[in-house]
Amino acid sequence: MTQSRMTEFHDVGGAPIIIGGGIAGLMTALTLAPRPVVLLAKSPLGHEASSVLAQGGVAVSLDADDSVDLHLADTLAAGDGLCDAAAARAILAAGPAMIEELVRLGVPFDRDAKGELALGLEAAHSRRRIVHAGGDSTGHAIVKTLMARIQATPSVTLIERVAARRILVEDGGVVGVLANTHCGPVVFPTDKVIIATGGIGALYEYGTNPAGSFGQGLALAARAGAIMGDLEFVQFHPTALDSDSFPLKLISEAVRGEGAILVDEQGHRFMSGVPGGELAPRDVVARAVWKQMQAGHKVFLDAREKPGVDFPKRFPAVTALCKAAGIDPVRQPIPIRPAAHYHMGGIKVDGSGRSSIDGLWACGEAACTGLHGANRLASNSLLEAAVCGRRVAEDIAGGKIKGKSLLRARAERQANAVPAPGPSDPALVRPIVSRGIGVLRDAQGLREAIADLYPLATGETPASDAATVGLMIAVAALRREESRGAHMRTDFPNHASEARRTSLCLEDALAQARENLPEPVV
Repeated sequence: MTQSRMTEFHDVGGAPIIIGGGIAGLMTALTLAPRPVVLLAKSPLGHEASSVLAQGGVAVSLDADDSVDLHLADTLAAGDGLCDAAAARAILAAGPAMIEELVRLGVPFDRDAKGELALGLEAAHSRRRIVHAGGDSTGHAIVKTLMARIQATPSVTLIERVAARRILVEDGGVVGVLANTHCGPVVFPTDKVIIATGGIGALYEYGTNPAGSFGQGLALAARAGAIMGDLEFVQFHPTALDSDSFPLKLISEAVRGEGAILVDEQGHRFMSGVPGGELAPRDVVARAVWKQMQAGHKVFLDAREKPGVDFPKRFPAVTALCKAAGIDPVRQPIPIRPAAHYHMGGIKVDGSGRSSIDGLWACGEAACTGLHGANRLASNSLLEAAVCGRRVAEDIAGGKIKGKSLLRARAERQANAVPAPGPSDPALVRPIVSRGIGVLRDAQGLREAIADLYPLATGETPASDAATVGLMIAVAALRREESRGAHMRTDFPNHASEARRTSLCLEDALAQARENLPEPVV
């Protein structure tokens, strides 16, 4: 039986298709209104989205003693020489207007006694510039507000429980999306696709992203031929609640911002001699915690003195997480460990969110804009998701819709050329990635990871998409023979003489992987 007979074609009138229901995808859809748009969500809207779990806030220069220049300086310092300064400035400068827009949409940001937006402090920020909602529930508050707007916007067609599995490309341009549904494969003909699928934390055994966030958007783009950028830079949050759950629950950076300290099982404060202490950049703190654990210590976040008795009021969500695990943060130190949290790399895009493939845009964590460089500054991510979602929409809004019959014919040709993929499952990939591409890396571990991931990436199994993303990260990490930001090579512990960003396509990654495979035993 041919692919076209097995596959249903769903006519969306050539409307743009957004893949992903977090802040970036929702903002793109709302900004495109009243232009018709289709929003595909793998799970019910509001579930399986990293945005919902974001306890930190939105970093934006609003105070009288703050400025875009100061915010940019902190961002560049955290990015360790690899930020695109012009791109970063443009995104950060859009912050105040974006906060105004979110307030207009109804986001209930926290306010002080004077009714002004309350500004918090987080690691590596030189000013209090973090806007929160619901204390430590900012992501949830923003997503809830945007979801309500989406549901009241007739131009947005929301299709839930649909997993996009391939971007269909012909002559270098997008012609459709092949997706899995409970009724079988479906093709959506379109020449405009926006990937807003979030991060890769679920590629790891210990991560803070939803279980479905294993880089599916990156796999879609890579298989379509798109260029990736800076894939080796994976940020590990230093303070995830140490438990057997997946994903691990996050203990917000803001807890350390209010004075909590890191100690071992004997109460020794091991960050006291480090510049910045507990508020040093995340990569520094994560490595310090990891080294303590490798030395056989248990590590805790001690908030008993600061914020002390105010903890439940200041951090209601974290308090609930701790109490569910049998811990009272007012009276007990909180057991923590590093966990994969945010991917600075992703689909390489320009200032409008355009990828190297005609008709393919990306925004949010799945995109590599140049804002984060080698290490994301805390709370810049929600700002980037909202600002860049709007930019993508503005870029698309001026385009034309191609003839529906032509799009259908082109999509049908390409759908016939690929097998209908089954469901994805990263379970086989997690131990490989965790072992070889973790907090600390070296050439031997990376080569072993490449050797283990290559057969999975090149096969047609549920693990193939996750393995493809893991393989590309490993190849990029092997190429970067230095330590910079979140990328720490124990065999190359210093900076290279020149800071260079990386670009990689799937074809090149597979070729380099083959060069690093072990010689067959004769």
